[in-house]
Amino acid sequence: MYLKHALRAATALTFVATAAAHAQTITIATVNNGDMIRMQGYTDNFTEATGIEVEWVTLEENVLRQRVTTDITTKGGQFDIMTIGMYETPIWGANGWLVPLDGLSDEYDVGDILPAMSGGLSHEGTLYAAPFYGESSMIMYRTDLMEKAGMEMPDAPTWEFIREAAAAMTDRDADINGICLRGKAGWGEGGAFITAMSNSFGARWFDEDWKPQFDQPEWADTLNFYVGMMNESGPAGYATNGFNENLSLFQQGKCGMWIDATVAASFVTNPTDSTVADSVGFALAPDTGLGKRSNWLWAWALAIPAGTEQADSAKQFIEWATSKDYIDLVAENEGWANVPPGARTSLYENPNYQEVPFAKMTLESILSADPNNPTVKPVPYVGIQFAAIPEFAGIATQVSQEFSAVYAGQQTVEEALAKAQAFTAEEMEAAGY
Repeated sequence: MYLKHALRAATALTFVATAAAHAQTITIATVNNGDMIRMQGYTDNFTEATGIEVEWVTLEENVLRQRVTTDITTKGGQFDIMTIGMYETPIWGANGWLVPLDGLSDEYDVGDILPAMSGGLSHEGTLYAAPFYGESSMIMYRTDLMEKAGMEMPDAPTWEFIREAAAAMTDRDADINGICLRGKAGWGEGGAFITAMSNSFGARWFDEDWKPQFDQPEWADTLNFYVGMMNESGPAGYATNGFNENLSLFQQGKCGMWIDATVAASFVTNPTDSTVADSVGFALAPDTGLGKRSNWLWAWALAIPAGTEQADSAKQFIEWATSKDYIDLVAENEGWANVPPGARTSLYENPNYQEVPFAKMTLESILSADPNNPTVKPVPYVGIQFAAIPEFAGIATQVSQEFSAVYAGQQTVEEALAKAQAFTAEEMEAAGY
């Protein structure tokens, strides 16, 4: 079964017949998320069809970002393919650090990639990374616990409702937390969550003159609300919980609600891994009535660093891993609920996928995210859970560490925001803004 698909993919992607005659190995750096782990399990299909061996370097999210950033900025040459996202891709593409993904085959059908994804992975109209999966964020909740609390989840709830529901669902004696949210330091971990949340409270990272805004009341409102809700209804030690930690808690039945990446829906509804698979509902990320919801937009994508000596082989792998045929391969072996979501228009037009319970809410969440207008007040940057400037990653990593210290009870909201304001202002001034 696997080999049939592999050979079909090889034909569809116009792999040259001589590829198998030359022993090659490409090295891929990727994140330790479920869909990426699943992809590694199918790699033998690619090798059988092409003769190209694949070595994986699988890393925790924060470590991955550090490793690939260091490698590409120092031209280290450790990797032939890097797993990066919408923050890095346009910046690195503009710097000439990535191989343009032009010349992809007709069968690959670049036009089928969702515009929200291709736009965020391009620079000046050139695609520099192909989305393995795309995501927004949404609410995943226990329908049984919501019913037990005597409440009904709206399709588009407010943060006040979420806090009230979280308190109602919390049962400390039964080890059930009403809500599980990221608190882990890292700009793409807890930093991404609190930034997206702050958008719905009217906050922003910078004003139109690039002045940091952590001294404004909207940021205090965001952090105080978050900390208050998590102390009331969140798990112990939430300051160190990221995506994978909260996924585990939810699958074990220890969370009433979890607001996180839409890609998690297939994992929480998989009866093999989730003890609550048959009682999960979905809703849009919350708002406060100001016109912006707290959902983000992201893609984990595959890119080729400039300078690799294996660019052709790397491009073959990217075509294979992000193709329609790969989606079909996973669907045939693991069911439609487990295919990589959020990347291709054709997936959401497929009647089989439309029957997946979270497909509609995932697409609605992706389409409602607007990286060009991410905040209530105007901003000079593009990006919802990040600002698409080179300085952001370093600044936001430090700011997220200050916030996590608040969650851990090591400092106050006021102290963290004062430090964030001073540090960010200093860094932005040094960068010439």
